Amino acid sequence: MMTADLVETLAGRPGFKVEVHPVGKTELELSVNDVRVLVALMLRRMREASGLTLAEAARRLGARSRNAYARYEQGSSVPTIEQLNRLIAAVSPGRDFVIRQSLAP
Repeated sequence: MMTADLVETLAGRPGFKVEVHPVGKTELELSVNDVRVLVALMLRRMREASGLTLAEAARRLGARSRNAYARYEQGSSVPTIEQLNRLIAAVSPGRDFVIRQSLAP
């Protein structure tokens, strides 16, 4: 599927695999073999699209240093769903982007 290939290519990490599952007409769900890679990719792309530096993103989160935020973009820390929603709101305010835990077994 083109979407899976695109995400895998953007991530640029050997062995990273994505499966795309359509959910209704307007949503899709991604299954990945390494959630850290997907989170890092999403946050970096959203931050860059918003024109923010790492320091600015950290400041929006109220973090004491940019390293606190950078760990998520590097994939060395994995946020909870709630933390991820806060991170996305900080780096890409006003975007209609919903993250939720899958209901699939």
